[in-house]
Amino acid sequence: MCGICGLVNLKARPIDLEAIVPMLSRLASRGPDAEGVFMQGPVALGQRRLKIIDLSEKAQQPMVDSFLGLSIVYNGAIYNYKELRNELEAKGHRFFSKGDTEVILKAYHEWGADCVTHFNGMFAFCILHRDDGRLFLARDRLGIKPLYYVHNDSLFGFASTLPALLTLENIDTSIDPIALNYYLTFHSVVPPPHTIVQGIRKLPPATTMTIETNGRVRTQRYWELSFESEPGDQQLGEMQWRRLLRDALQASVRRRLTADVPVGVLLSGGLDSSLLVGLLADAGQSGINTFSIGFEAAGGEAGDEFQYSDLIANHFGTRHHQITVATQHLLPALDGCIRSMSEPMMSHDCIGFYLLSQEVARHVKVVQSGQGADEVFGGYHWYPPLMASTEPVTDYSRVFFDCNYETYKTMVHADYRQGDWSLALVKELFGRDRDTAAIDNALKLDTTVMLVDDPVKRVDNMTMAWGLEGRVPFLDHELVELAARIPAALKVRQGGKHILKQAARDIIPAAVIDRPKGYFPVPALKYIQGEYLAFVTETLCSTAARQRNLFDPAYVDLLLSAPLDHHTPLRGSKLWQIALLERWLNIHRI
Repeated sequence: MCGICGLVNLKARPIDLEAIVPMLSRLASRGPDAEGVFMQGPVALGQRRLKIIDLSEKAQQPMVDSFLGLSIVYNGAIYNYKELRNELEAKGHRFFSKGDTEVILKAYHEWGADCVTHFNGMFAFCILHRDDGRLFLARDRLGIKPLYYVHNDSLFGFASTLPALLTLENIDTSIDPIALNYYLTFHSVVPPPHTIVQGIRKLPPATTMTIETNGRVRTQRYWELSFESEPGDQQLGEMQWRRLLRDALQASVRRRLTADVPVGVLLSGGLDSSLLVGLLADAGQSGINTFSIGFEAAGGEAGDEFQYSDLIANHFGTRHHQITVATQHLLPALDGCIRSMSEPMMSHDCIGFYLLSQEVARHVKVVQSGQGADEVFGGYHWYPPLMASTEPVTDYSRVFFDCNYETYKTMVHADYRQGDWSLALVKELFGRDRDTAAIDNALKLDTTVMLVDDPVKRVDNMTMAWGLEGRVPFLDHELVELAARIPAALKVRQGGKHILKQAARDIIPAAVIDRPKGYFPVPALKYIQGEYLAFVTETLCSTAARQRNLFDPAYVDLLLSAPLDHHTPLRGSKLWQIALLERWLNIHRI
């Protein structure tokens, strides 16, 4: 796990080292163990390293293979790298290190752009061709690892975070009106290639990009999630699917133990993280480090789920770390949390992951986390109604969107009322394959779009803020492909995640499986009052916010006049939503 960056002067002039140094500084928290730079004519590559696999200096990056004429910077973990190394050695390749970075280099030399289809893991990387200066970039199938870029007439640059690219000169930092519409309506999900900053884009998941020295760009999608059945699937009953699922879950969890350092678990007390602990114990792991966090209650809403995380910790005898954050300690941490967001994210639990990761990083360098199970296995409340929906676009947008377009137009300045991009996206994705059931279209949209730019991005940003690697077993692409084949009725039955719950019954206590669905509660950001209201008011009334003129003043006044009253259908604070965006823009001086 690392932070990576690179620059190419498209005018064929030697690159200036001083341009990449600030980028590396912005990436320091992602890789506190080492730093490296490689320069070749108009190209510079940089990396901040977090040592997880092959702790020796032989695995240092940027990694240069002079024999092959290739150099790489890479962020992620390839869990099947040992198997691939054996395969590549059989083809005549010789290795000088013991980690996964060199495996990517050799795999690229052997299979070219198709190398990505051989990898099981999470990754974002860039490979430089020594002889012609060409760059090859790639991102993993489900977008677990981020990759942002800028491209204009004179420069191509990339980085693991958007703020790292803000250090460059002559970047268009105006607000992307399409991204603003997504942020305020699509629950802060801004699909690629857009970001809130007009001049900075992001590479979509499951995509490769080739940059020629003349600036010409080619992109190619190499994987698409399919919900089509395979031969024999129709004959499988619930018990057979349950066995297949349990085998796939065990394989995924074991793969994510691949490390030369200990691996812990973020234990919320819900089904998903509890199942990870149970699967690890089932795999023979003992003395597992588990971590839970809670906050003070507010607005009559509890701020922790310790009763369930304690139950799992006691049941499996883990080394459990319970962290309680007092309300007065939450506010001072908010700016650090917001600064660590590559893009503004309104979810209240960002601060929970941020503070939890701070504590976890004192004990381990790698943790497994339960993100993805709700999207992959149908755990949200909007899925069951879609089984019989005759108007799925309307039904989906009504429950997931934070507001409709008519309301959106009352929120923003007239300059940003350019189109209902969120609704257009849902219509396009639902209409792409009319033979696919509405429920499967919703599951695909949430797994490949919403999940990437909300829960997964949240975990990556908040863990990497403290040099902690987060791994997500429910997003093993082989497990996701299997889940897509499972009949939707087996997933959404009895309120959702039925087949996952059944697979879990032989592994974890029923009290956790059958409990009401919970969320990561941070009540102080949902029911904004006191010093939190002062924080929000100062942000929204700042000179910078007034000059940006994103929001209609009447809408801001409406929210501030009744800060406890305005929530999205998914129970997020609308006041926090706009304040978070303005605070993020203020912090990054946009």
